[in-house]
Order: sequence, then C-alpha cells, then structure tokens
Amino acid sequence: MQWRNLYRGFFMGISDLIPGVSGGTIAFILGIYDELLASISGFFSRDWKKYIGFLLPLGIGIGVTLLLFSRVIEFLLKNYNEPTQFFFMGLILGVLPFITKQAGVKKNFKWTHFLLILLLGVALASTAFIKPLDTTPITTLTATNTIGLFLAGWAGSMAMLLPGISGSFILLLLGVYSTAIGALSNFNLPIIAVIGAGVIVGFIVSSRVISYLLANFTYITFAAIIGLIIGSVFVVYPGIPESGTPFVMSVIAFITGLIVANMFSSPNKTSIMHH
Repeated sequence: MQWRNLYRGFFMGISDLIPGVSGGTIAFILGIYDELLASISGFFSRDWKKYIGFLLPLGIGIGVTLLLFSRVIEFLLKNYNEPTQFFFMGLILGVLPFITKQAGVKKNFKWTHFLLILLLGVALASTAFIKPLDTTPITTLTATNTIGLFLAGWAGSMAMLLPGISGSFILLLLGVYSTAIGALSNFNLPIIAVIGAGVIVGFIVSSRVISYLLANFTYITFAAIIGLIIGSVFVVYPGIPESGTPFVMSVIAFITGLIVANMFSSPNKTSIMHH
C-alpha cells in the first residue's frame, strides 16, 4: 500500500470541493498525474489487484476529506473567500513552471501549440462570466433527477481528471453543486450514491481517453492542459481584495500557494512523459 497517498488524497479532496480548482491540477502538482490515469484504467481490468495499493489510500484520503471538510470549505469560502481563492491561484500558477519543463515547451512547441493554449485559456476564462444554474438543492430522488445527477457526476469526474477544469465548477454550471455539497454535509446517502456512480463511470472513460492522448499526441495534449490551467486562474480570481487585512491575507495566501506548489512539484518527481 502506498500510504503516502492518504495525504495526496487529502489535497485532491480539498481541491475537488472548490469550484474553479481541479483535482487534476493537484495530481500534477503532486507528480502522480499519469500514474493516477494508469491506475484508474488498470483498476477496471483483469489486473485490478496491481493498482489497489495506489488507489485505495488515495480514495480513502479523498473520501474522508470530502466528508470532513465540505463544511470547512463552505465556511472558508463564505467568511474568507478572497484569501482562500488567492491560495488556490498560487497553487495553480505555481505548477506551470513544472509542467512547461515537463513538456519541453521551448524545444517542442510550435506556434500552433501556443495558439491552442491561447484559445483554450480564453474559452475557459470566459466561463467565469457564465451565470451558474445553481438551483434549490435536491434532497429526494425522482426518476428524472436521478438520471440528471448521474450524468452530472459523470461530467464532473471527467473534468476532475483534466487539469485546469474543476469538477465542482462543472457541477456549479449544471446547477448541481449545492445538491452535492448539501448531500455530503448532511450525509444524504442516496444522492451521494447516484452522483458517485456517475463519477466512477466518468473516471473509467476519461482516464483511458486522456492516457491515450498523452501517449499519442503528447505535445498537443500538454498545450491543451497548459491552456486549461492558465484559463482556470481567471475562473478562481475573486477580484482585488479591499485594502487592509483582507488584502494582506490574500497576498500571504497567494505566496503560500506558490510555495506549496513549488515544494510538491520539485524536480525529483517522476516525469509525466514516461509513456
């Protein structure tokens, strides 16, 4: 068992609770992105036992964090929204030097790659202006909303694996975020089960697709990932905080995020490009 994945799961779980921050970005920061993709697709094959040691501690870390911290994150976003968002902006920007080095941007990228980065960055940044559909939380299941919640979980989990796109943000756009957070906070098992089933199916499908793209279209995929990560900064950005304590807290939170990302994405991490 890779028990250090418990703390990695903790960070991924925290990020998945926050609209705008992607679990995929955190996996990149922690240097486990391609191992995560390989383990998820491998777990749903005949050799599933080989991958349980990697996935189980990670899953426990994520699951415990989602249950224990859904209220903490609600509290932080409500009372310290700007410093919390600036911390995650620091984390997101802090991982970019690591990814650009992994991709060998100077050597391998052509103008088409930079155009893709720009287009995806702008496309994702523009979602910051979309008014989310978030409606009254669903607390009881019907035939119609069960299908809707399952599909929302599927869409959210595909986004979770893509660096830059937040699963929570997709749930917010689909109007399901308050339902999901409410179900976790109040331990509403039927709703957790339906969304969770969608998440699992989404993980199986998207892990294979992303692995294939990274293996066969490496630099285009890297350009797409960099574009999505840059775009996500604009989604998280809460505006310039008012002067005084909020401003100072936000600056400290931002610098802390940069330092944390730098600590995790140190050069001794395995290369993402060992396909």
